[in-house]
Amino acid sequence: MSDSLYDIEVRSLDGQRQQLAHWSGQVLLVVNTASQCGFTPQYAGLQSLHERFQAQGLAVLGFPCNQFGKQEPGNADEIRSFCDTRFGVSFPLFEKIEVNGDNTHPLYQHLKSEAPGLLGSQNIKWNFTKFLVGRDGRVRKRFAPSTQPKKLEAEIEQALARKAL
Repeated sequence: MSDSLYDIEVRSLDGQRQQLAHWSGQVLLVVNTASQCGFTPQYAGLQSLHERFQAQGLAVLGFPCNQFGKQEPGNADEIRSFCDTRFGVSFPLFEKIEVNGDNTHPLYQHLKSEAPGLLGSQNIKWNFTKFLVGRDGRVRKRFAPSTQPKKLEAEIEQALARKAL
């Protein structure tokens, strides 16, 4: 596991490699997403946060995941099309990943170690678990799938107010 979030490599939905260092100094909201979940309408709220706070330094990063009820069965093109047409998503989306188990993506290994869930659990419980990362690259808080994006506004504003070290 990487010592720094910014050392971790991810792949965009179109397969392009990127280091998370691209977002160094920004506040990140990292979310495991799915297109066929009861929480899927949260895409609209995530897009709203993106539009409202992007200019201040927020980056919403969506990571499709098919580990929960097989609710993200689509390929990259289908995911992009769904997000564009249904929710007008313009924040970055990445290749489908695993957030639990033997093939957990290094990003989620890092996030879960910095912000365990209820009672210290490392596992992600469901789609749309959210991690708020400060400008310093440290996880500030983990939010349950049921937490609506609008409820994160005050936490995001606090994180944006803090300058990177």
